[in-house]
Amino acid sequence: MNADKLRAEALALPADARADLARVLLESLHEEADPDAAAAWVAELDRRAQAVADGSARLVDWEDARERITARLKARREARSPR
Repeated sequence: MNADKLRAEALALPADARADLARVLLESLHEEADPDAAAAWVAELDRRAQAVADGSARLVDWEDARERITARLKARREARSPR
């Protein structure tokens, strides 16, 4: 069975069966995850938590972060829009 046929058959399933299939497929991707990447994320989280605990992290409150993110997104949109 090729991917197109499988996709068509999956889309013909009832919504609850499609949701279950999607869950199983997504979980299968996590099973194949690189164990080195998972260990690297744990190390990074530990490093960041330690930086917060020892006061060396530069923390930003949500309002400031949101303003900066919004400004960056606006600049990207403006840069992509035709003039």
